[in-house]
Amino acid sequence: MKKLTGAKIVIESLIQEGVKVIFGYPGGAVLPIYDELFKQNKIRHILVRHEQAAVHAAEGYARSTGKVGVVLVTSGPGATNTVTGLTDAMMDSVPVVCLSGQVPTHMIGNDAFQEADIVGITRPCTKHNYLVKDVSKLAGAIHSAFFISKNGRPGPVLVDIPKDIQTFKTIYKGKKLTQKISYYKPSTNPLESDIDKLITMFKNCKKPIFYVGGGIINSGSSASKELFQLLKTTSFPCTQTLMGLGAFPMSDGQFIGMLGMHGTYEANMTMHQCDLMICVGARFDDRITGKVSGFSPNSKKIHLDIDASSFNKSVNVDLTVKGDLSKILKLINMKINEQSLIFKKSKYSAWWQQINKWRSRNCLSYKNSKKIIKPQFALQRLNFLTKKLNPYITTEVGQHQMWAAQFIEFNKPKHWMTSGGLGTMGYGLPAAMGVQIAHPNELVIDVAGEASILMNIQEMSTIKQYRLPVKVFILNNNYMGMVRQWQELLHGNRLSESYMESLPDFVKLAESFGAKGLRVENPNDLDGVIEEMIKTKGAVICDVIVDPAENCFPMIPSGSTHNQMLLGPNDKVDGEISEEGMVLV
Repeated sequence: MKKLTGAKIVIESLIQEGVKVIFGYPGGAVLPIYDELFKQNKIRHILVRHEQAAVHAAEGYARSTGKVGVVLVTSGPGATNTVTGLTDAMMDSVPVVCLSGQVPTHMIGNDAFQEADIVGITRPCTKHNYLVKDVSKLAGAIHSAFFISKNGRPGPVLVDIPKDIQTFKTIYKGKKLTQKISYYKPSTNPLESDIDKLITMFKNCKKPIFYVGGGIINSGSSASKELFQLLKTTSFPCTQTLMGLGAFPMSDGQFIGMLGMHGTYEANMTMHQCDLMICVGARFDDRITGKVSGFSPNSKKIHLDIDASSFNKSVNVDLTVKGDLSKILKLINMKINEQSLIFKKSKYSAWWQQINKWRSRNCLSYKNSKKIIKPQFALQRLNFLTKKLNPYITTEVGQHQMWAAQFIEFNKPKHWMTSGGLGTMGYGLPAAMGVQIAHPNELVIDVAGEASILMNIQEMSTIKQYRLPVKVFILNNNYMGMVRQWQELLHGNRLSESYMESLPDFVKLAESFGAKGLRVENPNDLDGVIEEMIKTKGAVICDVIVDPAENCFPMIPSGSTHNQMLLGPNDKVDGEISEEGMVLV
């Protein structure tokens, strides 16, 4: 067998893993790898303008395809710039492999130029990481990284490769002979006894609800299909988290809206008063539960998840079922079929009547205006005019993110990409870039705020270079909207540093990057501008000037239980917000 350099082994390993695209930024410590990239044509490299954006782009690519996203960066600041992206991927369970360059092995620990202990730095925000000090172990580390990243609960893995390791030679034995992982063997098959207990609980409940999170999407398309079948068999209501949207069609009558801090009244009230909660691939996040002591106090709770560390972490449950969600749901459906179980709709009619009463509150209603564009209206029109095109939607983080989740309808998984756990401003544009690379002929829209978009606006240059037809739909209210809303409601309307005083002209900014710039201020002109955005073949930045005073409702006030909701601007918080509540924002 011919000996290969470490740099060549990196490329061969990626090819064997089926990698078609990597997102990266070159530097001194990875020049040998970039030289090998130059010599081949099987892997496409996308040159980003900032390493944080490389990880977000890889996340967008991964979440919209189900594949592992790959990042390549240099040492020092190149590597440290990935930390936010890696943490985001960790929080939202996104499979990403990050390859970072490092100073030569003999210089590690000497404060060499562009040296940073990226393995130490990223230990808390990766599933696993490697520092490769022996070229013979390089291939094994890379193949293991891919295995760990995509198996079990997905997440990011970093492989740190010193520059001398990239130049040393060894025999590359291929994926099968180098991938030896004895320390990571996630179990994916559920226990049948647990499924039997679950079905017994199904039989005995009168007020059930399915609480579905992003884990169902991570488990693959088969998991969503099994979930659909189970819901149709049982006729139970279904709510979804921010990360779970699209796992079950939002247009279906059994879907009762997103739950949580800005979820629907009916979803939160149903969660509060249910007698059986089936949590599928979610983690009882604080944005869902509100005050934990008052969360769904009278229900029995079942938690289905592949990650045992999520069990009983913040909310104690009555039954845990560990395994891959597609396998769990398939087994449940099989058992129900084998036992010829029939879930009579009449048994749950009183429950559905109650849910529909809550639904009738129409909690997402708002007072529209003929003079100024309401952000809810803007997203309703965007949804209406793009629905048939089945777009891929990314978002930044803030009010616009919540409004997008409320007013855009997702009926398929993997069409909604947002930063849930970490709440990363600047996520949406590079994520949209990654989605567009994966789906070059599809409509990809980044719903943005004027503050968030500026965090990674430099990626418009990447979009220009690769002629990506990404559409950016900015809800421009001149504020960090969610910060302003919290300041208004929790801090006596003292708007401390939340006003964006010197915004660019987004139309001119778009044009400077070779994109089309559009602006709309009048509600009557909105449809025409959206249609022009859609029809434009290249990239577009659409600046939608919206009501700066509009707040995002419904809302669970900080420190309140999840059934204590403000449904609109006329609702007031009962009493003062406690210091504990303020801390929870």
